[in-house]
Amino acid sequence: MAEHQISEDMQQLQTLLEEDLLKLYGPVLTGDEIQKVLGYRSKDAYRQAVTRKTVPVPLFEMEKRRGKFALAKDIARYLARQRFTTLTDTTNGR
Repeated sequence: MAEHQISEDMQQLQTLLEEDLLKLYGPVLTGDEIQKVLGYRSKDAYRQAVTRKTVPVPLFEMEKRRGKFALAKDIARYLARQRFTTLTDTTNGR
């Protein structure tokens, strides 16, 4: 697959994922939503990732709100990159 085509396909997937996330959750996701969307098996697994700072998207706090938050845009970008990284690794014989 040509690199330019992969880039276009990844951008298209990112846009679709972002649209879906926006419809489901709005522009800002809470910890429970982040856990679900990123596929953490449990709340404890997600909390551990937060503590270890291994959550793969930027997290932030909001004034007068508890917990950590992430933007739908950042999650969509991460998921699209993961999908196409896996795809290109597979096609390159890894």
